[in-house]
Amino acid sequence: MHHLNVGDLAPAFSALDQNDKTHTLEDYRGKRVVLYFYPKDNTPGCTNQACSLRDGIAELQSANITVLGVSINHASSHKKFIDKYDLPFDLLVDEDHSLQETFGVWGLKKFMGREYDGTHRTTFCIDEQGHIAAIIRKPKVKEHAAEVIAAFGDKS
Repeated sequence: MHHLNVGDLAPAFSALDQNDKTHTLEDYRGKRVVLYFYPKDNTPGCTNQACSLRDGIAELQSANITVLGVSINHASSHKKFIDKYDLPFDLLVDEDHSLQETFGVWGLKKFMGREYDGTHRTTFCIDEQGHIAAIIRKPKVKEHAAEVIAAFGDKS
């Protein structure tokens, strides 16, 4: 498990979205990227988080922020999630959780006395040069858009 810190160069990645289009970190050089890892499409916390980002999209875009979500769901699940909630951003497919392992957010979780491997809900704010500007380890799902904008601060 990698431990990434603020100031580190974000790991390069390449992943497919809900439409089988490839996204790489390089594509977003010069933009700020919010790479947010979430456990599962259509679950309550994840839905609140996605809808917060959707509702804040104008503000995010005016701050030069591109939002990318990542989970282990496959493309058709992502498509349904996007359609159902009218999400204005792409969701990356990470079925083998390799991207999550790269960013150190895949690992042991405890739920109701059970232990299992899963996604730790974590958001990486990546600056225009590809460095990690902030890591939000326990996002407030209903206020996530505001949280992300605050995390970038006015470092433009």
